[in-house]
Amino acid sequence: MRARVERRTRETEITAELKINGSGRYEISTTLPFFDHLLASFAKHGRFDLVLRARGDHEHHLVEDVAIVLGQAFREAAGDKAGIRRFGHAVVPMDDVLVLVAVDISGRSYCSSGVKFRYKRVEGLSTELISHFLESFSSEFKINLHAKLLDGKNEHHKAEALFKALGIALGTALERRGEDIPSTKGIL
Repeated sequence: MRARVERRTRETEITAELKINGSGRYEISTTLPFFDHLLASFAKHGRFDLVLRARGDHEHHLVEDVAIVLGQAFREAAGDKAGIRRFGHAVVPMDDVLVLVAVDISGRSYCSSGVKFRYKRVEGLSTELISHFLESFSSEFKINLHAKLLDGKNEHHKAEALFKALGIALGTALERRGEDIPSTKGIL
């Protein structure tokens, strides 16, 4: 359950090495400190070993292309999905904030993000890029992803709880617990 994905465009250069069912070790450098922090929280709490190097010409291009590369890496690492749990969810409190994330490693893309931000930026990162990251990631991984803000106002805590919950939900969904494909269709 490993993958290495590279993406080089005129706008970005990204390399990701991923091990699902790892120990949560990470080395992340995207040139966007708060984005690095969110991705580190995602890897740590999902127990994914992740080495990610990214640079780009613009914040939007960088976040979008990191989401694309990570989605591709997760899809590749999951393989035919034999033996995975398939479904995962997490409810994560972080001080005043409570976030719920649920995923289905279904082979079908859908993203519903109900985590809204009051401000245009948090810790220097455009808040609209957080939902764009989720949409691009779920599209490339081909998963259903639902994220909901259940309570709270602190913008930093919303974003961080969201990435922690995503990591936990995916970590659960990708756990190995058998040999068969978890679908009555026989494929995912």
